[in-house]
Amino acid sequence: MTRNATVDYLAALSSGELYPAIFFEGAFASGWVRIWTGSHDITWDDKLWTGAGALIGLGALEETSDVVASGTNVSLSGVPLDLISLAIEEARQGSPGRIWLALLTPERKVIANPVQAFSGRLDIPEISEDGSTCTITISYESRLIDLNTPRNWRYTHESQQVLFPGDRGFEHVTAIQDREITWGRG
Repeated sequence: MTRNATVDYLAALSSGELYPAIFFEGAFASGWVRIWTGSHDITWDDKLWTGAGALIGLGALEETSDVVASGTNVSLSGVPLDLISLAIEEARQGSPGRIWLALLTPERKVIANPVQAFSGRLDIPEISEDGSTCTITISYESRLIDLNTPRNWRYTHESQQVLFPGDRGFEHVTAIQDREITWGRG
């Protein structure tokens, strides 16, 4: 994951003292939610990130050389029960989400630029409760999952009319599909 890392980031990796952090950004109906694993609010990338501390959890992040649609999940524990309906109403399937792995200075400042570890779209939120608090887990899927979706588009006049009414570009496709055409000298 070091292919987009800056010189400062790589130098911090090679030093003996590491201060790692995880940043999560997700789009919801009312706007972007930005949280990180620190205990206080921080500004990075000209955006305010809310400290969620140990309350944030992260699923496995996989990077392979194969073309595989892998996903991950982000969980927030200790959420009050009155915020559950808000979380359910705000989550929209297909909304983008991103995760960055960051390193901090000993003064807890972000070393530019954190490495983006995952980018995907919201799949489904899951809520589990124990009576007083609950855990919200949001699953994200890679955009490669779309490769498994069959396409219903056909190169026909009817399909073209759905996208571009009045276009006559595919009007004669059915007339020439079985026609034998001699090309060049016959």
